[in-house]
Amino acid sequence: MKNKCSSQKKCVVKRHGHIEIFDGKKVYASCYAAALNSHHPGEHAEKIALDVMKKVTRWAQSRRSMSSADIRNQVLKSINDKDVMLMYRHHRDIS
Repeated sequence: MKNKCSSQKKCVVKRHGHIEIFDGKKVYASCYAAALNSHHPGEHAEKIALDVMKKVTRWAQSRRSMSSADIRNQVLKSINDKDVMLMYRHHRDIS
């Protein structure tokens, strides 16, 4: 398997061991969905998701590789709304 990682690309080691390139848009999408499911209006959900994506992307810049669990934990640390945090935390369990 060709290594997808380079100094410019950050690798994510998934739960089952395969590797993907870090994509901040996935962080945004999951946070946006959690905020909408927490009954935040679209504009506020976008603000929450963008804030979390920026924080997590900044955190990821200092790493060459990380696990999906590391990203998940960082997302949870970055969410300031209790309801969104709860929805995000349990999303994997209900999807």
